[in-house]
Amino acid sequence: MITLITGATSGIGEQLAIKYAEQGDTVIACGRNSEKLAELAKHNNIQTCQFDATNLQQIKSATIGFAHFDRVILNAGNCEYVDDARNFDSALFERVISVNLLAMGYCLEALLPKINSGGQLVLVSSSVTYLALPRSEAYGASKAGVSYLAKSLAIDLNDVDVTLVHPGFVKTPLTNKNDFPMPMAVTAQKAADYMIKGIHKRRKEVHFPYRFTLILKALRILPLPLWLKIAKGLAR
Repeated sequence: MITLITGATSGIGEQLAIKYAEQGDTVIACGRNSEKLAELAKHNNIQTCQFDATNLQQIKSATIGFAHFDRVILNAGNCEYVDDARNFDSALFERVISVNLLAMGYCLEALLPKINSGGQLVLVSSSVTYLALPRSEAYGASKAGVSYLAKSLAIDLNDVDVTLVHPGFVKTPLTNKNDFPMPMAVTAQKAADYMIKGIHKRRKEVHFPYRFTLILKALRILPLPLWLKIAKGLAR
């Protein structure tokens, strides 16, 4: 199996690359950080590919030497919070939307035609899409877009299976900056295990940790005014 993974230089993506390589896949680990890519290249079965996922031409040029893939995991992403919604920061909003959502479109244009018939496409979203949360205007909007994108692709792609991933809190360098509690957070290694298991079963949705994501899904039945009242309390 040939597995391409974006965002492979850190967190979940790095663990996915290592674990898939250990299972015997030929892994194409993609990212911007040349030093981290060099470290990954020391592992058996891992090749590296350097590009900025927000640059379509870079993606196409960097992957031109790869003819086909069995599995593509679009995992690259970023998170910034809106600390003052009254004075909305459109530049921050643009950065997050660009990395988390527009980059998905660029990767799809460059990589989707190279996925073998019967192959698999995996898009990594977030459980933030289940409920509106404080300070998540940019991050939540971008990941909601990813979730909708994956669901639509699952309808329109006839020869490629689509798996949508909704992680809960995961301990990574990206989330280390969070200044709030992360209930039921799991390690990047555990997150990768959850994902690999669900991807292997070709599930349409993979969400974890289950107790946390099921609680969020249950809370979605609350009337919106009631949830907004609760969320405002969380913000305080």
